[in-house]
Amino acid sequence: MIDAVIIGGGHNGLTCAFYLARAGLKVTVCEARDVLGGAAVTEEFAPGFSNSTASYTVSLLQPKVIADMRLPERGYRVIERPVSNYLPLEGDYLLMGGGLEASQAQVARFSKSDAERLSDYFDMLEDAAEVLRGLALKAPPDPKGGLRSLVDAAMQARGLARLSVERQRQVLQLFTRSAREVLDDWFESEPVKAAFGFDACVGHYASPDEPGSAYVLLHHVFGEVNGKKGAWGHVIGGMGAITQMMAAAAREQGVEIRTGAPVSGVLVEHGKAVGVRLANEEELRSRRVISNMGPKPLFDRLVPRSALPEDFARAMDGYRGGSGSLRMNVALSGLPRFRHAPEGDAHLRSGIIMAPSLDYMDRAWLDARSQGFSAKPIVEMLIPSLVDDSLAPEGQHVASLFCQHVDPDMPEEQEAAAVEAVFDVIEYHAPGFRELVLHRQIHTPRALEAKFGLWRGDIFHGRMSLDQLWAARPALGAGSYRTPLEGLWLCGAGTHPGGGVTGAPGHNAAHAILKSRRFWAK
Repeated sequence: MIDAVIIGGGHNGLTCAFYLARAGLKVTVCEARDVLGGAAVTEEFAPGFSNSTASYTVSLLQPKVIADMRLPERGYRVIERPVSNYLPLEGDYLLMGGGLEASQAQVARFSKSDAERLSDYFDMLEDAAEVLRGLALKAPPDPKGGLRSLVDAAMQARGLARLSVERQRQVLQLFTRSAREVLDDWFESEPVKAAFGFDACVGHYASPDEPGSAYVLLHHVFGEVNGKKGAWGHVIGGMGAITQMMAAAAREQGVEIRTGAPVSGVLVEHGKAVGVRLANEEELRSRRVISNMGPKPLFDRLVPRSALPEDFARAMDGYRGGSGSLRMNVALSGLPRFRHAPEGDAHLRSGIIMAPSLDYMDRAWLDARSQGFSAKPIVEMLIPSLVDDSLAPEGQHVASLFCQHVDPDMPEEQEAAAVEAVFDVIEYHAPGFRELVLHRQIHTPRALEAKFGLWRGDIFHGRMSLDQLWAARPALGAGSYRTPLEGLWLCGAGTHPGGGVTGAPGHNAAHAILKSRRFWAK
């Protein structure tokens, strides 16, 4: 009898498997694809050109997970961006990052007042991010957990309670207000607001004017790279290097990992999950089933509705997702040359954001709502081959393009036009870019779901809104990784603390399972 079977070999599934096996459990991981790693994979997408084909940059991976799985000993190495972001503008540009003074000097070219407020803004974000860091590796309280849950809730609220009243007010605004409202309170320059507001649109199919969109901005800054909080970077070998190292760590603990093993259903007997059925009709019996796939496809496709309490089934009927992201990988014969750029190549080693204002971002969303895709989309470009020469032939490069907004329900016949709109934006800022393109790999929301199992192309496994966060992610009653179906647990990005390559859901789910096992053993 297997102690745990895990559906999905993404980074959270591997993390969960590692911790359970380290505690002595017999664990099997079933991955549908022949390639292990879920959305954190490195693949050759054209002859001689490889890239992180879905997730594409690192910051949020938890230091505890990195240390426990001994990833640095296995070759984990991250190269930080010399500057955070480069925004090409009409007749100008804005560089953010490279230290506070460098950022202030850049911002002062647009607004001296904004430059003066920059330090206070960073301090506010860091205080808020520190609260999130304190919660990231803790299971949210179960609303049915009685006194113990009340104690857990009080303990987890301590990080917020330590802040001044003014700071608590500002943090509350980040959770409830729109990105525009928050940024309008801090800054007057449109390029400066755009530089920060972009994070509120990443993987979020919404306008920066949507209430709650400021939280998505915050979600992207609670990570760290090489001990530097809020930093982002490229992992050598691409994102697939992380999951291959995680797989090695799990196998060392005795985990069995199966690829090419799609799960077609969860076995339920006498009101309890007792294993899974594979697409080839093989059945794996297990004391518990743990899902790393998104909660929506899990409950819609793999779990019989009759096995769920009706109120929970209705809650999952209303679960919202669909991040509106168009993800492309491009093989290039050389480096792009932007019309307005500083000297050197630091800007090419950063996140290149082609979205000059919050109004631009709002129009991109309105376009997608009305016609299926943005006529002038939000485009972020990274060129990882500048720091990792294993990804492309000498003198050539690969670019990661992350683009918003595309309606997850956009008809297939519109996909070609949506892709060309992205290249129109890049060509405007970097004339001649199209001539550099040797090959392109296109992942629309539909393709992201078909290839990686990301429901409606949602990179977060579900919307990161206040009603789908913390103890309510994916829904109240399942926010502490245990579902209402006995024996069925969740360990993916559809649980706290949400999306991104963090390892936190996998870590937390494993510890919640082990804690439950010890309790019942008494």
